[in-house]
Amino acid sequence: MRLQKWHGFSLWLVTLGFLQITSGAYVGINIGTDVSDLPSASDIVTILKANRITHVRLYDADARMLKALSNSGIDVIVSVTNEEVLGIGESPSTAAAWINKNVAAYLPSTNITYIAVGSEVLTSVPNVGQVLVPAMNYLRKALVAADLNFQVKVSAPQSMDLIPKSFPPSTAAFNSSWNSIIYQLLQFLKNTGSSYMLNAYPYYGFSEGNGIFPLEYSLFQPLPAVKQIVDPNTLFHYDSMFDAMVDATYYSIEAMNFSGIPVMVTETGWPSSGGSNEPDATTEHALAFNKNLISRVLNGTGPPSQPDKTINTYIYELFNEDKRSGPVSEKNWGLFFTNGTAVYPLILNTSDRITANSTGEFCVAKADADTDKLQDGLNWACGPGQANCSAIQQGQPCYEPNTVVNHASYAYNDYYQRMHSSGGTCDFQGTAMLTTADQSTGSCIFTGSSNTSSGGLTPSLAPSNPQSGSFSVVPLSRLQLLLWVICLALV
Repeated sequence: MRLQKWHGFSLWLVTLGFLQITSGAYVGINIGTDVSDLPSASDIVTILKANRITHVRLYDADARMLKALSNSGIDVIVSVTNEEVLGIGESPSTAAAWINKNVAAYLPSTNITYIAVGSEVLTSVPNVGQVLVPAMNYLRKALVAADLNFQVKVSAPQSMDLIPKSFPPSTAAFNSSWNSIIYQLLQFLKNTGSSYMLNAYPYYGFSEGNGIFPLEYSLFQPLPAVKQIVDPNTLFHYDSMFDAMVDATYYSIEAMNFSGIPVMVTETGWPSSGGSNEPDATTEHALAFNKNLISRVLNGTGPPSQPDKTINTYIYELFNEDKRSGPVSEKNWGLFFTNGTAVYPLILNTSDRITANSTGEFCVAKADADTDKLQDGLNWACGPGQANCSAIQQGQPCYEPNTVVNHASYAYNDYYQRMHSSGGTCDFQGTAMLTTADQSTGSCIFTGSSNTSSGGLTPSLAPSNPQSGSFSVVPLSRLQLLLWVICLALV
């Protein structure tokens, strides 16, 4: 990943909606190695398997990693480094040797599916640009000679910087100074049935956008009705900057008179920490971005102009790379520390696996939250939220301490553990927060704790207003539940 910008935008803010749902997509992860205490290849694969990560991209063709990935069931993108592109682009024999050493030697036990030629060659090492497509062609011919061309495809990741004015997407076009090479690249991808590899970073689009773009737009979060973002030419509604970036790429490809080339996002993410001049690089934003990104990709829809095209995506990146140069944020894109614990809790793919410590994540009430808001959240969780609140009734294991904060923590967490895999969040009007610390004490076992095997659902219960510091619940009928939900919707 290199520092990138998303320049040249203007916005049209109107109210409009667009939605279409299909299925089938995956989220993979990039594995960078600028880490001072990088785990062994086998340990890295153990982390991948533990979190059911099924697709990875390597920035080289490291023999140890390729061997460790053997028989893992993980699909692998191997990479030609920028330093290798020139030699391969000038010599078919060098390309053949690279294929024999780094691809053919590991197939079929290591499931190599793509070769990524360079990393943003046209914008990061433009002097090598002239040999980029020849390198791709030589590698492809070597695959054909080895009878591997139907298993392994070839592409080349490119930066959003190749599209100088990306909004509105419908008028986007590649930088004309690269037209000749981009045309050759697209012709190659079309002829071989390969994807266009895109590195797209809404983080830079927001942090370097001088306030033009709302933060919510960058994080896949809902925008107020008066700030909806729409392409004025197509009237397509863009719910996220990510979708706009992908669509701008599709339109740029179309402007070169090509179609039918899918776009694969080979890098995207959000840093969890930054320097004093990087206020947007926070754990909260990183968690929100990647959590919402995963949900967005796995719903199987494409961007507005290509609703039937999935957006297969690779998150940047597996580990924080502490050896990277540049601003503090450059060292903090990882999802994991090198000991395998999570930088922040995150569910990867559809396995409902929580990437955190062994106890998972827990949704708890903030100790300093407004009491009235806590009570409202508690009432909702135990009522419409259908949390099992029986354990916080008088005489039950989690009744003491008899405080609204304690009872809300139990109810919030029970709701979250049951509903997060289908979109439930830990917010409750800003009164809740996530923690990896197991909240269980004594015989009071919080849902999701490693100390309990209970997972059954019980009939929904609704709390009444507490009297004399006590908390009780009464059964909620379906009609009451419906009326409650309607009332909440009208508030």
